[in-house]
Amino acid sequence: MTGGIEFSGVNLSRGGRVVMDDLSVSLTGKRIGIVGRNGSGKSTFARLLNGLLVPDSGRVMVEGVDIANERTQALATVGMIFQNPDHQIIFPTVDEEIAFGLEQQGRGRKSARQAAKEILDRNDRSHWAGRSTQALSQGQRHLVCLMSILAMEPKVLVLDEPYAGLDIPTSMHLHRWLERLAQRVVLITHDLEVLQGFDQILWLEKGKLRALGGPEVLADYRAAMLDAGAADAGADPTL
Repeated sequence: MTGGIEFSGVNLSRGGRVVMDDLSVSLTGKRIGIVGRNGSGKSTFARLLNGLLVPDSGRVMVEGVDIANERTQALATVGMIFQNPDHQIIFPTVDEEIAFGLEQQGRGRKSARQAAKEILDRNDRSHWAGRSTQALSQGQRHLVCLMSILAMEPKVLVLDEPYAGLDIPTSMHLHRWLERLAQRVVLITHDLEVLQGFDQILWLEKGKLRALGGPEVLADYRAAMLDAGAADAGADPTL
């Protein structure tokens, strides 16, 4: 794939706390995993990536688009799936939800509804068209969010802990979907198993780059977390 993701000297503070600390990184893999402890800056990284947050200084470029300053192009470049689909779904039926993003891109209502029908057909979900989004399981709502974003044909898809709360069959189904996608995928997760085979792994620590590489980064991160867990257990006499 051409292009890529570039963070150049990105700084961001929120509520007086530094959450992104002079981060500079270049990501060109088709499948990119983001790991780090809670509070390391993973979700902040995702929100900077799709323009929900704007850096105090520095620049975020995705596929040649300045995300903070070229908002129209940014919307067509990066799509994001949140951990909780209920924070993303706003319409009562599946076809309305999928069509909404297309209308935001400038399509007429009729064209957007037709495109929504087509993506449901392609994914063997045509029977979901008029179905209530609230009648779906959490895993099914995740798929609605995914179809809604894919209908807009972004170049990059960002997923923030998409497997949280899903049972094993639903997680496996979602994983197979992601494997088939032509888009560049950025996946934030605590489940290291789903990152096996990814092209690049970015390890964040307190808003800084701790490591960037391939499978060796996963191994180093796992070892560090095991050491941290053992140290915490040894320091607590109640465990």
